[in-house]
Amino acid sequence: QVQLVESGGGSVQSGGSLRLSCAASAFTSGNYYMGWFRQAPGKEREGVAAINSFGGTSYADSVKGRFTISQDNAKATLYLQMNSLKPEDTGTYYCAAERGAIRSGYLPRESEYRYWGQGTQVTVSS
Repeated sequence: QVQLVESGGGSVQSGGSLRLSCAASAFTSGNYYMGWFRQAPGKEREGVAAINSFGGTSYADSVKGRFTISQDNAKATLYLQMNSLKPEDTGTYYCAAERGAIRSGYLPRESEYRYWGQGTQVTVSS
């Protein structure tokens, strides 16, 4: 059973930084990909970034140059470093994972993930 547990959310002012973490169980062998999504109040959940088991990454245009996705296989942990945060980055951030392979540069849709964390809140004030 795959379990994903996010942490690291909080409240920051515009221009600040946060680092989200996602601890993954039973998921660091074989081909896999993992990602971060976010959902603002009243809006649909949207993909933010993804990484494959080879370290290839992809990003939504809205976060390119500001967010960095990474993984520590030894710790079975996924990270999202968020810099230069804006009020529009506010939302609940979810970690997701799936077995299989994706190419670097491809940002999977929500339907392409089976495993999800419970979410962590990020609030950016102006």
